[in-house]
Amino acid sequence: MDTQAPQTSDPQTSDPQTSDSQTSASEIPASRIPAPQVHSLVCFGAHPGAGNPALVIEGAAPDAAARQAFARERGVTCVFIDQDGVDANGAQARIDYFYPHMRSPLCLHATLAVAAVLFARRDSVADPVADSVETIAVDTAMHGQRLVLSREDGEHGTDYFVRLSAQPAPAVGATPALAARLLGVPESVLPACPRVASVGSPKLLVQVADLDALYALAPDLHGIANWSKANGINGIYAWCRRADGDVEGRNFNHLEPTLEDSATGVAAGALGVALGMTPGQVLALRQGRATGRDCLIRARMEGGALLVGGAAEWQGGQNG
Repeated sequence: MDTQAPQTSDPQTSDPQTSDSQTSASEIPASRIPAPQVHSLVCFGAHPGAGNPALVIEGAAPDAAARQAFARERGVTCVFIDQDGVDANGAQARIDYFYPHMRSPLCLHATLAVAAVLFARRDSVADPVADSVETIAVDTAMHGQRLVLSREDGEHGTDYFVRLSAQPAPAVGATPALAARLLGVPESVLPACPRVASVGSPKLLVQVADLDALYALAPDLHGIANWSKANGINGIYAWCRRADGDVEGRNFNHLEPTLEDSATGVAAGALGVALGMTPGQVLALRQGRATGRDCLIRARMEGGALLVGGAAEWQGGQNG
């Protein structure tokens, strides 16, 4: 995908000295309205070239229906940056998430993409004050949740992290029998009771016995969607422990099997909350085998907060 939408205007045609200052925005010819910038990235890749795709869009009109149509047409998670510059509460931007099928309160792989775009913008401007600040604060559009973004050296380049905390989650009494029915497996493959947890997008976390059980799931996607909608939950995240000490998971929050998520950062955060991670603990969560995209999400406790992150790689070159 292109990293920037084609420009539909010649910047010189917008010279303020030759324009009519009384002309309203609705009267400005479309050829003179700058096109939004679209950046294409893949996030949480376990190695270069892998990852969960996301589009970051800057300069788009604040029209939710149009944004949903754009995400549906592109068939990929889209996140819109609505604000340019620090607001009165210290947020650098407000970010609005759209999956192809719905608007979302939070999407962490798309947030990593936003972090890459915002840090690249900061690096492109000589500003000693900004350069001395190691984090960027943003707010989510739906719930106003404050997210603090940071970066650090990773194995294959720069890794980006989102600082989170546990958020209120619906008190849902999900039984092993219910989870087994929704996932299409015998109850015997579930070694623990399902749990609901959230770092901004509640998930029903269902542990299964092993990798064989994880990839033998036959989820009732319509049943999961209906149950989730009735209970204020954003799908089921099934996971298991691996022999190497990592965990591996699959996310079921779409009606189409082909839209299974390759990396679900909010689920990694929710799992960290459910497991009661303490300072110094690190969680490595692998995902994407079912979609052919090898992803690795890292979570750790630091200073009383949960950091979730990983790689974010530009597609087709960096543009910002």
